[in-house]
Amino acid sequence: MEIAGDELNKNIIQYARDHFNLLIGEKIAENIKIKAGSAFQMTESVSVEMRGRDLVSGLPREIIVTDQQIRDALASSVNTIIDAIKSVLEVTPPELVADIYERGLVLCGAGAQLYGIDQAIAKFAEIPVRIADDPTTCTIRGVSILLDDDKLLNEILLPSANEEKMVR
Repeated sequence: MEIAGDELNKNIIQYARDHFNLLIGEKIAENIKIKAGSAFQMTESVSVEMRGRDLVSGLPREIIVTDQQIRDALASSVNTIIDAIKSVLEVTPPELVADIYERGLVLCGAGAQLYGIDQAIAKFAEIPVRIADDPTTCTIRGVSILLDDDKLLNEILLPSANEEKMVR
């Protein structure tokens, strides 16, 4: 999937340009995403400062933006994530889909930290969703466990060969 934290930052930068004629940098966008970014309505409204260069006057300018405005800025990327999940589920074998429906999806990666991303996916994909305990490092820790356990690695990499052994 090509949507990651950097893409969300770009959404905020573009939103600032399009709606406020304000040019902001990556760090400002990242800070705004962390403080007010969400994929689902927040329990309490949040407002943050957005500082940058006014594209009309060329001078520095600061405005206040709300979590709703930032959610609007991120909506297309959040929808892309949801659509990608739906597309994958549509071609997933029935047994695995049944397992996902029962156990749910586990989100990992820095994007999983976007407030409400789990709720948005659960609502629109109609499956249970939870965020991994340590979403930014869980994938690499899982790979590390696999690399340290040859038997487990072979079970995952060669499932059909292992199934044949079980049948015999």
